[in-house]
Amino acid sequence: MAKDITLMWGAGSPPCWRVMIALEEKNLQGYKSKQLSFEKGEHKLKEVTDINPRGQLPAFKHGNIVLNESYGACLYLEDQFKSQGNKLIPDNKAESALMYQRMFEGLTLFQKIAQSLFYTRFVPENERHDSAVKRNRDDLKTEVKLWEGYLQGTGPYLAGKNFSLADVIVFPVIAFLFRFGLNEEHYPKLAAYHNTVKDRPSIKNTWPPNWKDTPGQDALKDL
Repeated sequence: MAKDITLMWGAGSPPCWRVMIALEEKNLQGYKSKQLSFEKGEHKLKEVTDINPRGQLPAFKHGNIVLNESYGACLYLEDQFKSQGNKLIPDNKAESALMYQRMFEGLTLFQKIAQSLFYTRFVPENERHDSAVKRNRDDLKTEVKLWEGYLQGTGPYLAGKNFSLADVIVFPVIAFLFRFGLNEEHYPKLAAYHNTVKDRPSIKNTWPPNWKDTPGQDALKDL
């Protein structure tokens, strides 16, 4: 089954990483995996655009089925391989509802991170304003505090007592925060969650290779 799956991905990309975690959780090792470089512009190669016309990663294909949105790919894998690997959608209605809620809230968290960390990358120099930089950082701080609060009411995972698709999808975003220096003392619940989940086999087996031997950054150490 895994031999019919192709995944092209970039290291350190939360959307790519979550699909890799889902594949591991469903015991779908042995798929066709190709790591590409964002820095070299390899995500714009024809082999990528043949699958994903936007020239973005991940580029995911199962047989003749193409799914390039990472949320969709993760949901698809759980749906198609329900009886294989680990169950990622709880049977309990309340837990599954919370799982979906946290999954899609993860989009807002990642958006706030991108707006704060990569402001200068996306905004032309003559259009930048210090007030916007401060607003983006304040928005991110508010959002991270929200997730810290969530983990005080659930646990040990994002949607309760069981590892679920919420964790598959959002953990890479939370790991991204700590990669950029989020202070564990300021956010102890998020830190405990991060330190617990990062030792899960599916996470360890897919840890971004460019993170293993290089130090993180300290952009968020004072958040």
